[in-house]
Amino acid sequence: MNSFDENSIITLHETTEDRSQDFCPKTFDDYLGQKELKDKLAIYTQAAKMRGEPLDHLLLFGPPGVGKTTLAQIMAHVMNVGIKIISGPMLERTGDLVAILSSLDNRDILFIDEIHRMSAHVEEVLYSAMEHFRVDVIIGQGAGAKSINLPINPFTLVGATTKSGMISAPLRTRFGIVERIDFYNDEDLSHIVLQNAQFLSMQLDHECATMVGKCARGTPRIAKKLLRRIRDFAQVTNKNIIDQQLISQALKFLGIDSEGLTALDNLMLQRIIEHFNGGPVGLETLAALLGEDKETIEEVYEPFLLRKGYIEKTARGRQIPAKKLPFLKQKFLGQNSLV
Repeated sequence: MNSFDENSIITLHETTEDRSQDFCPKTFDDYLGQKELKDKLAIYTQAAKMRGEPLDHLLLFGPPGVGKTTLAQIMAHVMNVGIKIISGPMLERTGDLVAILSSLDNRDILFIDEIHRMSAHVEEVLYSAMEHFRVDVIIGQGAGAKSINLPINPFTLVGATTKSGMISAPLRTRFGIVERIDFYNDEDLSHIVLQNAQFLSMQLDHECATMVGKCARGTPRIAKKLLRRIRDFAQVTNKNIIDQQLISQALKFLGIDSEGLTALDNLMLQRIIEHFNGGPVGLETLAALLGEDKETIEEVYEPFLLRKGYIEKTARGRQIPAKKLPFLKQKFLGQNSLV
């Protein structure tokens, strides 16, 4: 059964006003971090606006939660055009995509999230739409079926993906702009925390914001979630002042330590030390020990641990680097061994 319906499409009005839990930037100046990418997109959008043309098709790739959708919304706002947002897996039939493309006004933006998960036969409809702003529609069935080539308004496709390697070559080559959004550093995240704290009427100093940013795993979406949970904790415990002590208590309550490691992060490191003396250990064995599937470990937990230097990948499996091993042995086993 096809799961697509018109309610799956999110318009610019809905994304900027109905989703009001977080501060939603409307300009590139409000969008914090990613300065190099932001400067590029600002020039591209301004140039297209000056020419009165749609922006060239854009592919954004990077980890989840780093602001791909927000950037698309900002570009639509700057160019004063509409935007429609849909998830790739929701487009199961070619007719779904044709209906959306036909509804776009001139120079509108169509944002397809997780575009790598779109089915191949739906993807093929995009080829002529992106290059020639035309779509083929099949009318009728059987021997009496015929194909009609319909024009559509010039538009911009913004595709977002967390797995750029899964984008087919024919689709990738049709994007005029291909950019990566990387994880954020702790300083940029602290500014995002302060920005959202102001929106939520919370008073935080820079040191408190840095504590939250450090635990956000390089991801603004996680930073915003942590900030809301800290607000909940402060409200229920009748704490009027949000200081470093309260944030430490809230993070401990959430199972996050001072290094930003979650309970499962620590459990993974502990299992590697206790069962394999620091590794190496295969991913499937590690998944069995943790009771998690290997895809979750590989996509959710490993990236942060790799960036922080707590684990490393080898041909034989995952292991803890030698410089981190003494510290982690002391943490989990109470040993001062330097081995």
